[in-house]
Amino acid sequence: MSAGEPQESLRHLTRRALLAEGWAGVGRMALASLFARDAFGGARDGAPPSPLLPRPPHFAPKAKRIIHFHMAGSPSQLDLFEDKPKLREYNGKPCPEDLFKKERFAFIKGVPKLLGSPYKFARYGTSGQEISELLPHLASIAGDVTFVRSMVTTQFNHAPAQFLLSTGHERIGRPSMGSWLSYGLGSANQDLPAFVVLLSGQYSPDGGAALWSSGFLPTVHQGVRFRSQGDPVLYLSDPPGIDRAARRESIDAILELNRLRHGEMGDPETLTRIEQFEMAYRMQASVPELLDFASEPESVREMYGVKPGKVSFANNALLARRLLERGVRFVQLYHWGWDSHGTGPGDDIVTSLRQRCLETDRPTAALVKDLKQRGLLEDTIVLWSGEFGRTPMNEERNGSRFLGRDHHPHCFTLWLTGGGLRRGFSLGATDELGYHVTEDRVEVHDLHATLLQLLGFDHEKLTYRFQGRDFRLTDVSGHVVSKLLA
Repeated sequence: MSAGEPQESLRHLTRRALLAEGWAGVGRMALASLFARDAFGGARDGAPPSPLLPRPPHFAPKAKRIIHFHMAGSPSQLDLFEDKPKLREYNGKPCPEDLFKKERFAFIKGVPKLLGSPYKFARYGTSGQEISELLPHLASIAGDVTFVRSMVTTQFNHAPAQFLLSTGHERIGRPSMGSWLSYGLGSANQDLPAFVVLLSGQYSPDGGAALWSSGFLPTVHQGVRFRSQGDPVLYLSDPPGIDRAARRESIDAILELNRLRHGEMGDPETLTRIEQFEMAYRMQASVPELLDFASEPESVREMYGVKPGKVSFANNALLARRLLERGVRFVQLYHWGWDSHGTGPGDDIVTSLRQRCLETDRPTAALVKDLKQRGLLEDTIVLWSGEFGRTPMNEERNGSRFLGRDHHPHCFTLWLTGGGLRRGFSLGATDELGYHVTEDRVEVHDLHATLLQLLGFDHEKLTYRFQGRDFRLTDVSGHVVSKLLA
């Protein structure tokens, strides 16, 4: 599916060309009807097709939407999902030289000491999923979850690793996974964006807004960040003294100018601008209802741990479910604070890691349960991940006595559940110290290829022509991990 050629041809469909072909009168009337809107902001008959209209994938999909919990900073797989008795046995002992001799770390210097987890692990579900005591709510849904314990990445710094996970490339400028999905499938609700981003935690992720950028895809596919307080989307409310009728008139005037511009230049980005104005107008009616949690039963709010009026991961998790059931294709929740270096209690694996788990474990499991009881889990993919793993050694930066782990690209753990995925299954393994993958290595492009397969796309054919070649989310590699498929 390549939109390159049609979009390039649009650039040559100019007003002068229409005039030259003798279609001036007909073209003028047609364009006028194309951009007409009714009093409520909806499209009248003959309006231009929205760039976000639903489109079929390459083949029958197992899933229709994705929610991605991104734990920005990267959780320690060795304290949450990978019980390593040998690591506890050698706790405090110097790390074997062959592991670090030619290694490049972000912060570790000299000869590091091995660090066993201070937490207890147990096995849950019929398949015996190994989960830390820090995640009791995740343990309660172990039978629905598939763990990938053999993920690897090529990046060991936050922003490049986040870019790679979100866009398939370690450098800024590529379209995000949500943008590719919006481009491939369109939106199932024309009153909401196809791709929504929600943030919680003290800071934004290191990669910033580039993580949900549309890159070189039309900007209509860019992720829209919803805020937890105030206006959910900046400038969505009418300014003082402007009512809805006046807003409609001003938008119609702007649309007429954009219509004239599109007639002259034929630039698809002008259609994007028109769609964005119309989307904003429609969202003035759709978003307030979306954010009204009062319509949710008290039992549901309690299950998530929602606190009205607060910026929290729990509130975002419930909002994510409401977005998914209203047709949003991709919802991405970033929660900052998992960078457990151990320079102090604010970033160690004893105080900080425990706090991050308290903030996220309950609402994450609640969302999975909620989707399941509503029948939405069957065609929704839930993905939980950081951008890389943590070292089996204590960082001890500047002689710190707090326990912490450095960045580790050679192995990390993520989990998935939902449409088309195996349930209660673990893929992959690492060595006895949790340093290298020993079975079923999975790279980031493999993950992307598998997700696209579940959504009905051949990852090699979902492409977009830019600067003379066809680009794709999986760049020039990636294969579907068939062991993850039901």
